Amino acid sequence: MTRTLDFLLAKDPVVERTGDMTMASLVMDLAAEAYSVRYICLAKTSGSRGANTLVEKPQVSAPRLLLKSARERRSLVHTRFTVPGITSAIEASDADTFVADHSYMAEPFAASSRAGDDLRVNSVVSESYVWSSSHGVVGRAQKAAIERDQLRVARLARSLATYDAEEAVEYRAQGVSHARWLELSLEPAPSHDHTGSAPRLAFMGDRTWAPNQEGYEQLLQWWPRIAQGIPDAELIIIGRPAKLLPLPEGVRDLGFVDDLDAALNSSRAILAPIRTGGGVRVKILDAAKRGIPLVATRTAIGSLAEMFSLEASDTEDAFVEAARRMLLDPEASRREGARLYQQNRERWESRVPHTAVAEWLA
Repeated sequence: MTRTLDFLLAKDPVVERTGDMTMASLVMDLAAEAYSVRYICLAKTSGSRGANTLVEKPQVSAPRLLLKSARERRSLVHTRFTVPGITSAIEASDADTFVADHSYMAEPFAASSRAGDDLRVNSVVSESYVWSSSHGVVGRAQKAAIERDQLRVARLARSLATYDAEEAVEYRAQGVSHARWLELSLEPAPSHDHTGSAPRLAFMGDRTWAPNQEGYEQLLQWWPRIAQGIPDAELIIIGRPAKLLPLPEGVRDLGFVDDLDAALNSSRAILAPIRTGGGVRVKILDAAKRGIPLVATRTAIGSLAEMFSLEASDTEDAFVEAARRMLLDPEASRREGARLYQQNRERWESRVPHTAVAEWLA
């Protein structure tokens, strides 16, 4: 009899187009090859979508959240996502296994009568890092509490997955022997020659997330050096904006775009000068699936460096030089894109991502 898996999601996968939802949808699709897959998610309204359950995301009362967090001695984020509606949906479910996407989505499971049943957790990204880097003084003060909660959840799970190899090592060093790195990559897109366009580069990322905003601001500072002396050199900025800055000559901010294919496929490389990061690296995987070269820092590449034989450009001089090469040498851009595309295709056709998800859930 086929096992039924209920994924516990903090966002509606049909509506949200964030990096973590891209990866959650990938994992669910791969899991569906062997299991009956459904999801229970937080959404704008409660209801159902086929076999899936939508639970309205409750509004937050800061004073009540602070009081409950202090009373239960848990972090704000883990307290916030202990949603009674998700707990009720879990208790009404006949699933054999529950899969929490983000550690904090295991909290409503732990609060349910199903606690003790088969739970798998995908940490996605360490929330202690997210909060300490993007929530100011409160986030830094919450760091230790979030780490305690994440470790508690990891020990509650039968198996823990991460998107970062170093994060899995850190969990194992703390006694979580069942922590593993999910070596995921995306299905190859149709092959496309991106070098015939104008000398154009792209930056991609939701800038409401602090590390992406930081990378955007850094790139605007470096762009005049990158574009110097190159006629018609252009940089396009893709993704939901946050704090907008004056744009140097040759830079266009497209914001959120409906046709990501058109925007990226006209670019000779994707730039990722990220200084703080981890977890979901969809921009790197998206470049690989399309065969578009990357100019990126070591932090942006993370565990994918070995997977795709990527070299980091960590200093300003190295980054500027690598970016200029992509603008000035279309053939170099084409060769690197073809190499990246081939590696990604071979991984997909060898079913490396499929095997990683199957072994985690087995």
